Amino acid sequence: MKTLYYHQFKLVGHTYFLAATAKGLAFVGSADGDLKELSDFYLDVQLIEDEARLTKIATELEAYLSGKLEKFDVKLDISGTAFQESVWEALEQIPYGQTRNYTQIAEEINKPKAVRAVGSAIGKNPVLMVIPCHRVVTKTGKIGQYRGGVVMKESLLSLEGHLK
Repeated sequence: MKTLYYHQFKLVGHTYFLAATAKGLAFVGSADGDLKELSDFYLDVQLIEDEARLTKIATELEAYLSGKLEKFDVKLDISGTAFQESVWEALEQIPYGQTRNYTQIAEEINKPKAVRAVGSAIGKNPVLMVIPCHRVVTKTGKIGQYRGGVVMKESLLSLEGHLK
């Protein structure tokens, strides 16, 4: 059974559950989300409360949410299907303050007909903000879906100067 170390941090007016393995960051929850979000994401794990293991990423997240950090420097320990991982890698290439649409991501991973599957893979991103899935919008520029909710996505895009 996999062990996840977790803690709930208050950052820039919201609470976030963060979790990591001994190898790296495994989960960033939604703004004001609860522990159930983590438990639903990782079904068969042992959860151990451990603030110290997560202090570095919490500090980086606070800097990002305060507009003082554009790129995270934290080791990840996440896994998905080969398709999901290719989508997540494409998301990591979207620069701060820019957006892409689902079709562009599908084309970038050489699966131009897999637009819906791209959306599904984005929804399975376990580390919100760190892998910037909030930077993906619809072809018409609308916000679209987001695991953390539309308000959180709008807030992140606004923080990065994309929304006025």
